[in-house]
Amino acid sequence: MRAVIQRVKHASVSIGGSVRSEIENGLLVLLGICQDDGTDDVTWLVKKISQLRIFDDENGVMNKDIKETDGNILVISQFTLFASYKKGNRPSWFRAANHDISIPLYEQFCQQMTEAIGKEVKTGEFGANMQVELLNDGPVTICMDTKNKE
Repeated sequence: MRAVIQRVKHASVSIGGSVRSEIENGLLVLLGICQDDGTDDVTWLVKKISQLRIFDDENGVMNKDIKETDGNILVISQFTLFASYKKGNRPSWFRAANHDISIPLYEQFCQQMTEAIGKEVKTGEFGANMQVELLNDGPVTICMDTKNKE
């Protein structure tokens, strides 16, 4: 499982010209799921992201997590995080999980994250053509991969 986590002032996702979800102050999480991911990957990633201390404290030091700031999370599925670009110039996504694996794990991730932060996580629509807008705060952008935990 791969995630690109961005600290944002605001973020939104639109489908067909209509806003599906939007947040203020929090995290935009782009989530990619590969064929060999499972529930252990979900649990590890949710814990890591929900406890990630990348919000400023009263001294301007990144020392607070999403819960301590009462922040929000927007999760967007993004299979392109598993692009293979080693051969040729057209990426392939053979490592990205198919729908029977990825949809349940995506839903589990969103549910566990909702429980971890104590408020509903906003989402896009799995498999849809989405337009994502954001104002990155910092900028702060962190990439995580559950296959690279060290």
